[in-house]
Amino acid sequence: MSVAESTAARPRRTRKPVLDAAAAAAVDLARAAAEEVADEGTVGEHLGASAEAERLVSHAFDCLLPGYRGWRWTVTLTRASRARNVTVNEVCLLPGEDALRAPEWLPWSERISPGDVGPRDTLPRRADDPYLEQGYAATGETEADELALFELGLGRERVLSPLGRDEAATRWYEGDRGPRSEIAENAAGQCSTCGYFLLLAGSLRQVFGVCANEWSPEDGRVVSADHGCGAHSETDVEAEQEAPSAPLVDDLAVDVLDLAEAADEPADRTGGSAGDPVGDPADDPAPAP
Repeated sequence: MSVAESTAARPRRTRKPVLDAAAAAAVDLARAAAEEVADEGTVGEHLGASAEAERLVSHAFDCLLPGYRGWRWTVTLTRASRARNVTVNEVCLLPGEDALRAPEWLPWSERISPGDVGPRDTLPRRADDPYLEQGYAATGETEADELALFELGLGRERVLSPLGRDEAATRWYEGDRGPRSEIAENAAGQCSTCGYFLLLAGSLRQVFGVCANEWSPEDGRVVSADHGCGAHSETDVEAEQEAPSAPLVDDLAVDVLDLAEAADEPADRTGGSAGDPVGDPADDPAPAP
């Protein structure tokens, strides 16, 4: 290899720019430029100067704007070759290493989370959904296609792909209705031995089913076969025998005669009460001798 070829193959080193002394010393000029752009009282202390290129220096000032923690007012100064005057090239607000910044923008397909879809929301169709695959392939024969669509129930354009089934099974099994939830660990029996356990169709029936017990907190939900709850159809607890309680007798109660009602009833001439029969004393039978 020749000297020329060796030199060409060797990577060229980039020389680090030298800090221009005149531009670095013009701190007051940089501060005045920042205060022209910023709101009053929002330009803080000088944080230093750095060389961007030859005779191009950036000064950083702390930003005191509310909500802009860690941001810097950055003023770039420059000086023409062999000139003494330093001029302002640019003023901007830039984030520092510890700046408070909004998260990077993500498309909706990566930003949406489970539970975000409301009652009136509709998600756009994903043509390249990795969790779905073609449900059936048309043969071109009318009778065969109708049989597949209507008789065999293959009318869905797309069905779950193996990846979609695996993702769903993992999510269900590791969730609140799997074997490691608190309610399952405290259950006396598993869902696989419960009469209210309805197996799913297809390959998922080996591990999952739906709870059909209205007394269970999992009613209408997909549960794993080794999940469980306190509403199991075959488990039982001892019934507590309650001792009959003695009747309560109120010894302090006193029957009070309503004097107002007694005053409204006329008394008889013999001094009897108004409720006694009234008659002539002569009609009374003579006392026995």
